[in-house]
Amino acid sequence: MEIATLQAFVEVAGHASFSAAAEAMFLTQPAVSKRVAQLESELDVRLFDRIGRRVSLTSAGAALLPRAQRLLNDARELRRLVSDLSGEVGGRLVMGTSHHIGLHRLPAPLKRFTDSYPQVELDIRFMDSEAACRAVETGDLELAIVTLPPQQQPNLSMQVIWDDPLAFMVATDHSLAGRDRVTLDELLEYPAVLPGSTTYTRAILEEAVRSAGTELRVGMATNYLETLHMLVATGLGWSLLPATVLDDKVREIAVDGMQLSRQLGAVTHRKRSLSNAGAEMIRLCHAA
Repeated sequence: MEIATLQAFVEVAGHASFSAAAEAMFLTQPAVSKRVAQLESELDVRLFDRIGRRVSLTSAGAALLPRAQRLLNDARELRRLVSDLSGEVGGRLVMGTSHHIGLHRLPAPLKRFTDSYPQVELDIRFMDSEAACRAVETGDLELAIVTLPPQQQPNLSMQVIWDDPLAFMVATDHSLAGRDRVTLDELLEYPAVLPGSTTYTRAILEEAVRSAGTELRVGMATNYLETLHMLVATGLGWSLLPATVLDDKVREIAVDGMQLSRQLGAVTHRKRSLSNAGAEMIRLCHAA
């Protein structure tokens, strides 16, 4: 069983498409199909159902997928370990980050990293912080620079890099915009536009509101902070957002007893070694 055939299988499963997998692997579609067919022949089992353009895993394929992913992750880690013995910063760094952090925090560290280590193949994937943490846990990412989970995760190691104060915001013509300070009950009389219910930022707010003995009234939700800022600015509700997005289109208001913050930082797997490239990326973020 060859690594190349397992990689083709995992890519097709992940994209649910032979053509998309071929594009991701920089191969032709027939080459990817041949590798999958070779693996099916070797295992004497069909791994995918192909109905028209739709591709889905068979029960055998579904059983093989997590084991194949672990084997590929182990192979990548072996290559990384051998490469890092030299002390050089090289190879490939697969990391994830959120759009917000990529826009507001990473430009300077990334510029220094690419200037210092042009030989590193940098693969940056933009996704929600929660998805990035799961990807580190499964081994799909070596490193995530994201909003850190409010609670410790058993398989994840977390390093705080930046404190990220949060601010309550309303539109400049909102009924509360003329007030410098309001009570939580006054704020909650108005609808909110908030990060999605599964986000770490939403969890921070919900815990604070729950501790105050009340509950949220949510008008709408989205995981994109820039979209939330726009919704607040147009008057569709108040929100809790990073203070870094404050501008003249919104107004910050203080809420009694509510001084909330989140932490941004590096997430890695506790049981997997960190490459020299990953360690240097974290160092440069700390230095920013």
